[in-house]
Amino acid sequence: MPEKAEERLLLAVRSEPRVTSGRRRTPWYLWPFVVVWRLLAFILEMTGRLVGIILGAVLLIAGVVISLTVIGAIVGVPIAILGLLLIVRGLF
Repeated sequence: MPEKAEERLLLAVRSEPRVTSGRRRTPWYLWPFVVVWRLLAFILEMTGRLVGIILGAVLLIAGVVISLTVIGAIVGVPIAILGLLLIVRGLF
């Protein structure tokens, strides 16, 4: 009989916690607030992407201009690569 109790205890300890879905249903009276919040989040996300793309383009151009000299290529190439990566990150 003690073996059964041990088995039940081990099963209770080993069992994984139940994971619920990340999304919950929003009550109808909170929908106006949810819509405004999602709109603001979208605007901020798009603004951040646009700033990232513009900054990446500026760094890319500056890196290419600096790389025109042989000595400046040591600094210019990494700056241009960083600018390219910022542009790619902003687009995708």
